[in-house]
Amino acid sequence: MDEDKIVEKVCLLALFKKHPGETLKDIQAMLVDTGMFDMKECKSVFKQLKAEKYISETNELTLKGITEAKDAEEMFKQP
Repeated sequence: MDEDKIVEKVCLLALFKKHPGETLKDIQAMLVDTGMFDMKECKSVFKQLKAEKYISETNELTLKGITEAKDAEEMFKQP
């Protein structure tokens, strides 16, 4: 799996695990704080995920996004 796909999965998983009241901007800021990428790159990834219909226009995960986020959760789960 290439690095771009892993980054996408991390972003979808972060959105899947967000707490009530957290916004997309909160999630993006948290991901940027990890040092994974800068805000410009982060916004680009989320824009791509929206274009690919993983994230709706209301910044919620679509069914496609939820499915991919659950797959990511299994992939990153520690044994």
